[in-house]
Amino acid sequence: MCVTGTRKNVAMTTLTPLSPLSVIDALRGDRSSRPAADTTSAAGLRARLEDGIYEILGDESPTSPLVVRASSLRQPSRTTDLSMSALARMRGVLVNQLLRLLCVGFRPDCTFDNALDAWRGDSGADDLLSQLDRLDDEERARLATDVTAHGLALSRALGDVPSRWMPRSALRASQRLGGGRVILRDVIDLMVGTNGCGSATVALFDVTTSPLSEGAERTMRYHALVETLRSSVVPLRTSTFSTATGELWTLDVDHGMLQRSADEVLAVVNDTWSSR
Repeated sequence: MCVTGTRKNVAMTTLTPLSPLSVIDALRGDRSSRPAADTTSAAGLRARLEDGIYEILGDESPTSPLVVRASSLRQPSRTTDLSMSALARMRGVLVNQLLRLLCVGFRPDCTFDNALDAWRGDSGADDLLSQLDRLDDEERARLATDVTAHGLALSRALGDVPSRWMPRSALRASQRLGGGRVILRDVIDLMVGTNGCGSATVALFDVTTSPLSEGAERTMRYHALVETLRSSVVPLRTSTFSTATGELWTLDVDHGMLQRSADEVLAVVNDTWSSR
């Protein structure tokens, strides 16, 4: 598996259980070849989005803001993701909770119970959690088995997360555009590295319990775009890992990728506005 350090999009790569590289190895890449931090692209991307939103909305104001999320990019509009059943969403939340535990060095002795305890501690009133509590014994056992298998795939692939890389999990971001008429919302499962040095070091990591598809690539670009707008610094790379297949997709972030993501966001805004 190879992850380059240049400012070019790299081909999708696969991390297998036999790979000598861990996810963290892939995110860090070759330290000596990291590009200089790009602190100039954010302003142009924001202007591109603002202009595009005005072309779509003009002077009209929706009764409520048009909200774009990573899920808006993951699948085409007006389609149904059959993988997102209640049980699949529960599995996804629990595996994400496991990621948060692994990032702070916690090694679960009972994957399902540990992840569920973390979810309860992190959540207030949650309809999905209430649905989990209403599962019968067979459904709960099936979910526990599923989560344990996906959790094992994640823990084997992730590798140790060095504290010096300042890992932050479940990092929320929100960007208001078009005078507040459009809001970009995002959650980064894991971010490592920091801004403020001369080179690009921030890497974004997303984990999914579903097989990877074209929508995952759009989501990767969206994470990079929102982080660029949030911090005004272009991240080094964006990636996503499937606990279902063991695939790790990585892309080094460049201006062309971010422009493409901005256009994809505008397409979502246009579709959302047209359907109202």
